[in-house]
Amino acid sequence: MSRRFSPGTGWWLIYIVYRMAWVLALPAALAWLWHRGRREPGYRQHWAERLGHVEQSQDRPVWVHAASLGEIRGAAPLLRALCGQGLAVRLTTRTPAGRMAARSLFAQECSAGRLEVVYAPVELAACVRRFIARTRPRCAVMMENDLWPVMLVEARRSGLPLAMANAQYSQRSQQRDERWFRFRSRLFAIYDLVIAKSQRQADRFKELGADQVRVGGEIRFDLPVPEGQLEAAAALVQRWSLGPGGRPALTVASAVEGEEALWLGLLGALRSRHAAQGLAAPLFVVVPRSPSRFDAWASLLQGQGWRVARRSQGLDANLQPNLQAIGHGTSDGSLADAEVLLGDSLGEMFFYLALADAVAVGGSFLPSGSHNVIEPLSLGKPVVVGPVTWTIEFPAEEALAAKVLHRVSDPAEMVEPLMGWMNGRGDAQAARRAALAFAAQHGGASTRHLRLLLDWMAGR
Repeated sequence: MSRRFSPGTGWWLIYIVYRMAWVLALPAALAWLWHRGRREPGYRQHWAERLGHVEQSQDRPVWVHAASLGEIRGAAPLLRALCGQGLAVRLTTRTPAGRMAARSLFAQECSAGRLEVVYAPVELAACVRRFIARTRPRCAVMMENDLWPVMLVEARRSGLPLAMANAQYSQRSQQRDERWFRFRSRLFAIYDLVIAKSQRQADRFKELGADQVRVGGEIRFDLPVPEGQLEAAAALVQRWSLGPGGRPALTVASAVEGEEALWLGLLGALRSRHAAQGLAAPLFVVVPRSPSRFDAWASLLQGQGWRVARRSQGLDANLQPNLQAIGHGTSDGSLADAEVLLGDSLGEMFFYLALADAVAVGGSFLPSGSHNVIEPLSLGKPVVVGPVTWTIEFPAEEALAAKVLHRVSDPAEMVEPLMGWMNGRGDAQAARRAALAFAAQHGGASTRHLRLLLDWMAGR
């Protein structure tokens, strides 16, 4: 155990209770996975991996844990950089969407045997020990802010060096943990290295007992932009006459369950405003956060009378129009009769964003918090979010200060800025230039992370 990890007797008592709770709750947890599998079949697969039964590793990989889809996408530049150094990587996640996306994102690395994707073990000591024994990692790198007490304590007990990359710990998380005797926040002292997203985050980690803390920036700013997706979007923008002066377009990115009514209200309000002002009817691109919501969104939109084109039916594998399906029978694939393009696919967010004049990001009207704003900013898209941005404290606060992110307290407040951006009015061009400059200013984080991790591993 790390000499700095001495959280006190009270913490260990809570930890014992936490472990016992997991033992007692395991049948319920497995039942929940089975039930969730009715909507997402992936939850009913690979259960052995969740119990630590993974393939025996022969090459002592770097164990990288990214809990879900968002963390995996964000970690992509660093994961590719590690593989590029000749290091084997065993990537763990907890969701089927994350597992599926990882295998798609890193198809080349997986086929070459440089990267493997498996489920992380559940919070049972025996399962974590089994996973570590079979993986034989040279070190563990946890992405973002993933504090699984049993996983971390057992990794430390095994002598495994621990690092946290792209790390953030919001003020809201800190306040919440204070109510629980700092049970989670005291785990930061277990890490040998914390690479924080910003100096503000680094200072917070130091205050909470982390020993070696460095600032590496936000890796998502280095996400490679798929040129094929941008080219496909540009072709469709021209084909469908999208943009100011033509048909304005808005992308609702990462629409999460529970926000459907407010997004439908926003879309309806924007459609009405455009009609009242004699403007071209907009195209709305709605991208649900989870694949389990694709069909639900299609049914909801169609049930309320929206004319919907689904990407899975209207575009082929190369994002070219399927002339028989898209546009509801129109022969030229112009989307002339569709009001909403439903983004029912994974790994194509840049395509959906590139179609738009402005972007609204989901999650920001629920306690769970806003999703990623970096991808739209990197494409120079003005972005609007709701009031709940604690999940993206960095770069949200910096982006708000730079006036490249617009935050509202009520969905109705989105209408005015979106009308301006969608139709090229006012500061639309200045907003796009500022967004691009902000993204460029924060680039290079994956290179800094790689250098810090390689130096750290060399010194172990």
